[in-house]
Amino acid sequence: MLRLSGREMTLCENGCLSGRAQDGYCISAEEIKETLEYATGFSLYAFDEEVRQGFLTVPGGHRIGLAGHAVTERYPIDTAGKYAADENLIVSGRDSIRSIRHISFLNIRLAHERKGCADELLPYLYEGGEVCHTLILSPPGGGKTTLLRDVIRQISDGNRYGAGRTVGVVDERSELAGSYLGVPQNDLGLRTDVLDGCGKSEGMLLLLRSMSPQVLAADELGNQEDALAVEHVFTCGCKLIATVHGSSPEELDRKPLLCRMKRNHMFERFVVLSGREDPGRVREIQDGEGRLLYRCSCQAAHLL
Repeated sequence: MLRLSGREMTLCENGCLSGRAQDGYCISAEEIKETLEYATGFSLYAFDEEVRQGFLTVPGGHRIGLAGHAVTERYPIDTAGKYAADENLIVSGRDSIRSIRHISFLNIRLAHERKGCADELLPYLYEGGEVCHTLILSPPGGGKTTLLRDVIRQISDGNRYGAGRTVGVVDERSELAGSYLGVPQNDLGLRTDVLDGCGKSEGMLLLLRSMSPQVLAADELGNQEDALAVEHVFTCGCKLIATVHGSSPEELDRKPLLCRMKRNHMFERFVVLSGREDPGRVREIQDGEGRLLYRCSCQAAHLL
């Protein structure tokens, strides 16, 4: 089954495309195995860590999502939800995926850059030539990663609103840079350093210590550790550009640490995307005080 520009089609056995699901060619287990062998250079064992996370990155920055039988292990946690090495602190356990076996489902995502897609957004991300702390909100599939990629490139290379900045990118799932064997396949700009395959909270702190970034970028902030690392970034004189799942700044009120940052006006810009129906379109932009700077309707864009 193929999805392209909102359309869903199936590939028939004769190589033709059809709009009917029942016409689609049924992939065999052997063909799935062969696909994985080609994708990993016949060394699937060398990609154990990526398989454990449910995806493979191949040359060009393309990604293959994986699903099948998850092999899990239980590790102890304490009252704070942290790993508990001391048996006296153990209060419960949490399942962690150790690997995925009997892979039966593949989701091949063809990476593509849209250079210039952040052109209209860019003037709202600067004040007095300085980058603003910015949070981009969108439901899944709303184009936030593609937009963030171009924002990073333009901030790194410099533009009419500000000189080029050193940017540190924490690319936990290899979606921004599309790195293959440590080499970014996407253009993230001249002054960008990429830490690939590292958790966001640990990666942000590592880049702060080692690469002297002026701007840090991360995709899809999620857990408590991410939010605590973000708070540390705000105290280090480094600007932050990040994304999070959501459809409005008000949704941050349900995420305690991000809610606190919003309440304390730590983010200077909130960019809200339209969502899956119109990927990449900016619906509105607010400043850190909640004032509306830009709103887009279906008929026309209104600059306020």
